[in-house]
Amino acid sequence: MLIVKKFGGTSVADAQRIKNAANKIIKSYKEGNQVVVVLSAQGDTTDELIEKADEINPEASKREMDMLLSTGEQQSVALMAMAIHSLGYPAVSLNAYQAKIYSSSNYTNARIKNINTERIHTELEKKNIVIVTGFQGVNKYGDVTTLGRGGSDTSAVALAAKLNADLCEIYTDVDGVYTADPRIVKGAKKLDEISYDEMLELATLGAKVLHNRSVELAKKYNVNLVVRSSLTDAEGTVVKEESNVEKMFVSGVAVDKDVSRISVIGLSDQPGIAFKIFSLLSKNKISVDIILQSIGRDNKKDISFTVAKCDLNEALRILEQNKQKIGCESISHNDNVAKVSVVGAGMATNSGVAALLFEALYNADININMISTSEIKISVLVNEKEADIAANAIHDKFMFESDAFGD
Repeated sequence: MLIVKKFGGTSVADAQRIKNAANKIIKSYKEGNQVVVVLSAQGDTTDELIEKADEINPEASKREMDMLLSTGEQQSVALMAMAIHSLGYPAVSLNAYQAKIYSSSNYTNARIKNINTERIHTELEKKNIVIVTGFQGVNKYGDVTTLGRGGSDTSAVALAAKLNADLCEIYTDVDGVYTADPRIVKGAKKLDEISYDEMLELATLGAKVLHNRSVELAKKYNVNLVVRSSLTDAEGTVVKEESNVEKMFVSGVAVDKDVSRISVIGLSDQPGIAFKIFSLLSKNKISVDIILQSIGRDNKKDISFTVAKCDLNEALRILEQNKQKIGCESISHNDNVAKVSVVGAGMATNSGVAALLFEALYNADININMISTSEIKISVLVNEKEADIAANAIHDKFMFESDAFGD
């Protein structure tokens, strides 16, 4: 078998954890498998590098930030190779340039375009354990790029897909995918399996266990994906096309505090206004999530929407610069909000899910600012200070009142 194993930052945070991960890698290698390992930077290394950059130049270019941040993963892979060597097994570390991971040129948030696996196959044929830097690629200019926070998951799944791996294991500091973040919700339960679609929604809506682009790739290429603990030998959660979890009407609750709300006030109530606003943001690669349009008086309307907090200042700058073109009276924002969501494939065939969610928030005395729905999820925007309370209230309602749906 060819197995891709990815270890996150906490899983390689110090010498002991690197040795622990090395033993897991070697165990798989000794079983006769070809092993490719993808690593994140150690512990808080990325945050520490960002702090160093801020000390020198708070407005450093994205290109130079990628040059800096990519060093974290390069440290990890070299140290892991050393650890495996010390245990008497062959290993080689490769950065994105050596592994030929080609990306787009969008610094700090690049996408993998292609991988030339010739070097990796050559090393595997030499019986080496191949250790590859996650989170990074190389663009057409030969510059190193990074894939955004959590991008090592995407590196691992992309490699698994390109190598036609039999299995892709994502090792984290938790032992699988839970119905909610166990650090926030005390009653969170581990899932044995979950569908790609549900996992993609949870990852997109704030669940930290997997990078959303990694789930997109896993679904597209049908990668056999498992999330498990790097600290124990517990069985993890299988992410797959079909899941028994679909028998449940809700499979998880997610909280995203990386959200800001922008309101564009006093717009003319006529065709094309929304296009003007969102095309401006799209051209500047700013993603928009929840959108609410309200009709006022005198043929005026307001449009509110959410963006990631890191995009707030840029979005406000663009809107203010084009205020006259848009034709609005004012622009306001609120970054003290959070998005709380419920996800479940069974929601499509079970009526009353929204009513239960709203009842849970009502009983917890939590006000809703905005609402967004799809076939398998409902998201609400609430005050950031109330987000954890909301998540617990919603989780308790769905996990303990499933009898309302005949389960």
